[in-house]
Amino acid sequence: MTVTTGMIGQGFYNRNSAPQWAATEAILPWLDDAVARISRIDPPETIGIADFGCSEGRNSSEVMHRLVSTLRAGGARPIMTIQSDLPTNDFTALLESLRADGRSVFGDNVYSAVIGGSMFDQLLPPRSIHLATTFNAIGFLSRRPLDDLPGYILPNGPSAARGVGKVSEAERAAFAAQAAADIESFLRARAAELTAGGQLLIEVFGASQTTRACDGIYDVLNDALLEALSDGVIDRPRYETYYQPVYFRTLEELVAPVSGPESALSSLFDLDRAETYEVAVPFVEAYRATGDTCAYARAYTDFFRAFTEAPLRMAFPGDEPAAIAHDIYGRCERLIRENPGRYPFRYVSVAALLTRREDEAQ
Repeated sequence: MTVTTGMIGQGFYNRNSAPQWAATEAILPWLDDAVARISRIDPPETIGIADFGCSEGRNSSEVMHRLVSTLRAGGARPIMTIQSDLPTNDFTALLESLRADGRSVFGDNVYSAVIGGSMFDQLLPPRSIHLATTFNAIGFLSRRPLDDLPGYILPNGPSAARGVGKVSEAERAAFAAQAAADIESFLRARAAELTAGGQLLIEVFGASQTTRACDGIYDVLNDALLEALSDGVIDRPRYETYYQPVYFRTLEELVAPVSGPESALSSLFDLDRAETYEVAVPFVEAYRATGDTCAYARAYTDFFRAFTEAPLRMAFPGDEPAAIAHDIYGRCERLIRENPGRYPFRYVSVAALLTRREDEAQ
């Protein structure tokens, strides 16, 4: 059973994903290095590039534009672009944009496809693509490893600053193990699809030694749920079984399967580059410039609502989930507006660039 149906559609995610784009844009120069490595592969008839976790497509298509432009500088071979997300994702805006005027939005001699499926499965033919990417997506788990998480709504636990709620070490370990299994599944699937010498760029929200991208977001969402619980809008059993099926990895956790000769997948990939980094958040910068708490609270709430609402609705299937969501996110916006300093948010990402190794049998 899927843990989410995807991001909010109908343009909502596209309009509220500027922070994700900032995290993506920061490492786009890595793709220039990746393309340079691809140029050393025996020239294929068609170059295949794929992005996993494309959501509504705005950010994903910006990446594709960059890749196609860079690849074009090295020749005029046909290019196949593939953008993928869950079957329940809203692909409408993406599909409408790909050939809006009868030709590819990415340029001449470019052919595009959209695939619905889990990124933890192999979705493409063996050795059919040369470059694969995923941005801000692989933190979503493939399954719920525990039936409930009674002390908090996120496996990583509350922020040290807020400190409302608790996740036990045993609970945290269960989610860490699931996240480790998921990254291995993802890497094995991409290893099957990539040609030898192919490139894989992974970026996802994460945690450094001092800062976590989950802090602030899930503190205010948890506070809103506890307030709703106190008001009788939701009950205690439902609160204890609901949690966001997301895990915020450290860089070490992200690259563990490929980080040394004894690592599980070191025979499949070489680790070329890995980094933890932080980017400025547009709505935070706007608030610092204007001091407009209403605009800040609205933008902040819409930002995390875009990717947290689907699991929230799934947790309340028989209780008018749309009404529950409206109530909870209304509370979030009010709590931020009343005390904007209580829920500080910083966007920390972890990223890695990998090269697909030659199969030993070859």
